[in-house]
Amino acid sequence: MSQTKKMSDFKYIIVPNKFDFLKKSNQYQTSSLTKFLLQKKGFNVFLSTDSLPIDLLQNRCLALTAIVSDASGVLIVKNKIALQDCFGTLVYASKFGKSKEKEYKKAYHEAIRKAYATMTDLKFVYKPDREVDEKKEVNHPKELLIVKKEIPLLTPSEATEATPEKALISNQIQKDFVEIETLSAQVKNNGFQLVNTKPEVVFQLLQTNLKEVFILKGSNGVFYKKGTRWIAEYYENSQLIQKEYLVNF
Repeated sequence: MSQTKKMSDFKYIIVPNKFDFLKKSNQYQTSSLTKFLLQKKGFNVFLSTDSLPIDLLQNRCLALTAIVSDASGVLIVKNKIALQDCFGTLVYASKFGKSKEKEYKKAYHEAIRKAYATMTDLKFVYKPDREVDEKKEVNHPKELLIVKKEIPLLTPSEATEATPEKALISNQIQKDFVEIETLSAQVKNNGFQLVNTKPEVVFQLLQTNLKEVFILKGSNGVFYKKGTRWIAEYYENSQLIQKEYLVNF
């Protein structure tokens, strides 16, 4: 009952395109099979490489991540399906499914299906929290666009009469609300991809050994955090370009 109650907090399930015990993406069609089975429970399920809905891009905690673990031995394949929240906390787990098939694809499919068969009490019961949803709507990029239009610009006469302090504040407000674009991060192999609200991919990030510092894939540049902002620095036509963003991870 406690597991079923927790499930009401989640609208989606994301299935990694590659599980840790395998060498290739969707090897033996293990990821696509897991997605198919969980969809039969009524969930909205996506592979980690799929295009994700806007509300999920802005709030990854709406989704559980389905992890298939492996405890196979020499003569038997054993798999279990676990559902984790956005903090990596276990919310639900099946029992182990087992197979003695010698062919890997048949063995993994049988074991995963048997693990799924033990998830009899799992069902889609999402119940959105109205208060939380209202707060999220305030921070929705589309709402920010409305706020941008309501910020008055200084007229020539006002600019002449304004004190340096007022002009500085006005310029800062315009910079903060007009120039800063909000991007959402999607997990990819070795990093993330950042998408805008259209949605379209703006950057692909590759992880480094430094915290909050990424390499911009496909360009001679880096992406790093400075205060509450994220900075993209790269060369374009031999000229150094620097742009600021807000990013929802």
